[in-house]
Amino acid sequence: MAKELNEDTTFKMSIKTIGLIAVGIATLIGGWYSLMQEIQEAKEQPVPVDVTIIKEEILKEIPEAEITRMEFDMKDQMIRQTIITTQEDVEEIKKAIEKIEDKLYNR
Repeated sequence: MAKELNEDTTFKMSIKTIGLIAVGIATLIGGWYSLMQEIQEAKEQPVPVDVTIIKEEILKEIPEAEITRMEFDMKDQMIRQTIITTQEDVEEIKKAIEKIEDKLYNR
């Protein structure tokens, strides 16, 4: 049988428990108001960011790259070889698709 809560209902709680609950509530309220104050300050005093200064700093850190003729030729050759290999792969895939279509449609 469940007890009903009414005006005459009582419960026992130690002073230590009441104190811990009060400290916990005070901490939460203090943290809330502190957070609200920091948010308000951030709204009133936004930090200006100059993108051009950041861009210049980044560009200073990147060394100037000099591409030699040999490096250019090697990269060009690698790209051309990749294209040729891709063309060969596409041709193989086309042949495989034709075989599958032949089997599928009994040609």
